[in-house]
Formats: sequence, structure tokens, C-alpha cells
Amino acid sequence: MTPEAAFAAVLVALLVAAILARPILRGGEVDVREDEELASLETAKESKYREIRDAELDHRIGKLTEEDWRRTDRELRAQAVEILERMDKLGGDRAAEGR
Repeated sequence: MTPEAAFAAVLVALLVAAILARPILRGGEVDVREDEELASLETAKESKYREIRDAELDHRIGKLTEEDWRRTDRELRAQAVEILERMDKLGGDRAAEGR
């Protein structure tokens, strides 16, 4: 094998190794972003639950009429469901990827 052919073979091997290693090296970065998003969604969920409890209390003490409370409760619960669905999707994606 000539020196040029050996050099070319080493260069090709390095290129293939770099291409194969890229997803592995990026994997940690993706995990961090997903962890941050899950933490953000967890905070949003707890905040939404707090809003639902506050609205219930406001209704019990007379700050909200029955009609206003029902409308507010529906809206808040729909928002909470959206948050939970996003959390499930993110968690489901992780389970499918085997993380």
C-alpha cells in the first residue's frame, strides 16, 4: 500500500468515525434540553394547580359567581391538560428512545 493510499484510508476512517460519533456526542445536549423543558412544564403544572385551587377558594368565599367560577375552572383545567399532555409526550419520547 502506498503512503498516499494509507493516508486516504486513515482520513476516510476518521471521517466515518466523526459521522458515527456525532449523534452520541449530541445526545447529552438533547437530554439537558429535555430535562429543562420537563422541569419548566412541572413548574407550569404546579402553578396551574395552584390557580385552580385559588379559583375554588375565591368561589367558596364569594369572590367569584358560580358562572364565573365554572368558566374559569374550565379554562384552567384545559390549560392543565395541555401541560400534562406535553409532559406525557416528552416522557413518552424518552421511553421510546430507551432513556
